Amino acid sequence: MKKHLFLISLLINCTSVFAIPNVSKIDTYTIKADQDYLAATPAKNQNGTINAIIEIPTGSNEKWEVSKVDGSVINWEFKNGQPRIVHYLGYPSNYGTIPHTSLPKSLGGDGDPLDVLVLGSAMVQGSIVQVRLIGGLKMLDDGEQDDKLLAVPISEQSPFKKITSIKELQQYFPGVLAIIETWFSNYKGSDAKVVIQGSLSKQEALNVLDKAIKYYKLD
Repeated sequence: MKKHLFLISLLINCTSVFAIPNVSKIDTYTIKADQDYLAATPAKNQNGTINAIIEIPTGSNEKWEVSKVDGSVINWEFKNGQPRIVHYLGYPSNYGTIPHTSLPKSLGGDGDPLDVLVLGSAMVQGSIVQVRLIGGLKMLDDGEQDDKLLAVPISEQSPFKKITSIKELQQYFPGVLAIIETWFSNYKGSDAKVVIQGSLSKQEALNVLDKAIKYYKLD
């Protein structure tokens, strides 16, 4: 496994977007890769970037996530026997997860891998993208902590490629953070209890990431 993880790390460090070579669509609700997204991919790269597994591309209304049972699978989530559809505007950013992380409720997480929002245009579902962590969004969902880390692509095509912090995001792209906060405050409908508590600085987000990597190794 360590050798496999090292090879994956080398591949990711050579490109801004590393798509798993063999991804197949099993059915309408399932895509499957030839390796475990969560275990076979490092959280961090040697160049200081982190890896984000893209579960939901920007603009999509479908709620997908990497399976907690089989890490090589990304499933369209079901609720009350139906695939989950967001009855609001599509996601304002790419939504994904960071491999090799886990944060329990006792440390401010929800027991799952860390969520990450990757700003910019839609990316390929199931791809693993090198991104720069710039901060995070603190929020409560139905009374439970449900923070989201914020990141930007480092690819030449991204208008956000030089952004390094929340402060710079607000300076050079005013309104983006407010759009994301508004979306998460409303996408579940008027009966939902989502409370935006503010933002995390880059250093605070890095501290959360380091705790989650450490806990994953101990888990």
